[in-house]
Amino acid sequence: MISKNSKIYVAGHNGLVGSAIVRKLKQKGYNNILTASKNKLDLTNQNKVFNFLKKNKPKFLFIAAAKVGGILSNNKYKADFIYNNLSIQTNLIHSAYLNKINNLIFLGSSCVYPRNCKQPIKEEYLMNGKLEETNDAYAVAKIAGLKMCESYNQQYGTNYKCLMPTNTFGPNDNYDDMNSHFFPALIKKIHKLKVKKKYNLKIWGNGKAKREVIYVDDVADACIYFMKKKIKESIINIGTGKDYTIKDYAKIIISEIYPDSKVKIIFDNSKPNGTPRKVLNVSLAKKYGWVAKNKLRNSIQKTYKDFVKIF
Repeated sequence: MISKNSKIYVAGHNGLVGSAIVRKLKQKGYNNILTASKNKLDLTNQNKVFNFLKKNKPKFLFIAAAKVGGILSNNKYKADFIYNNLSIQTNLIHSAYLNKINNLIFLGSSCVYPRNCKQPIKEEYLMNGKLEETNDAYAVAKIAGLKMCESYNQQYGTNYKCLMPTNTFGPNDNYDDMNSHFFPALIKKIHKLKVKKKYNLKIWGNGKAKREVIYVDDVADACIYFMKKKIKESIINIGTGKDYTIKDYAKIIISEIYPDSKVKIIFDNSKPNGTPRKVLNVSLAKKYGWVAKNKLRNSIQKTYKDFVKIF
């Protein structure tokens, strides 16, 4: 059993999801949280990961560490994405097993599902079709991670769980012009218009692609909820079950952070749309008693408050 004093290691604690897990653990009174920054521990180095876990002996492990990015970087740096993600997760999962750490949560991604998947996406649709080409290297790495967890559970009797969150946003997001996901990219673009008092918003593709987003605190909440929950399945979708078009999201963000402006949305059809639609079926998470609690507009406000501290 995991108690408030149990040592919990959060790999990737400086990232969007990892930092939210640390915040949520502290809020809930878990006071023995183990972290290690990149300059202290290279997660792509197998020996260092093994020795770190052997020395520190955490009771529970969250794998939130990953190399992530948007359409452009996923498509341009496929070798980096597949190598880094395979290395990080393989080292952590296998070293956890070798050090008799039987409890962990591996965070996957909704991009593991086929491009033209039946909607909403059920966990059982995994590997039922062709992946989205622009991020297939990242998706293959994540699929390998969840299959690894599944296989270790089957062969070694471990309790390794995989949560598949949908597009996540919130404080501590990545707003890099070339690397960010669509939601933080929209926040940054609309903020720039507001600062410069401009009114033309250019967005990639035709704006018709549909996406589901979730506030990062909900993902962190799900992680801690399922850390303590006994489940039969290895994979559980984490989302809101609601989706909107990219154009709709742009309008919602404009109304929240640049209201009363007459922003015109211009579509760059030379850029890819990505997967046509992606919304998760979250009935399994609901069956276990978990639902996302944060409202979209309120979450945008909280995210924007954090954003303006940085920019």
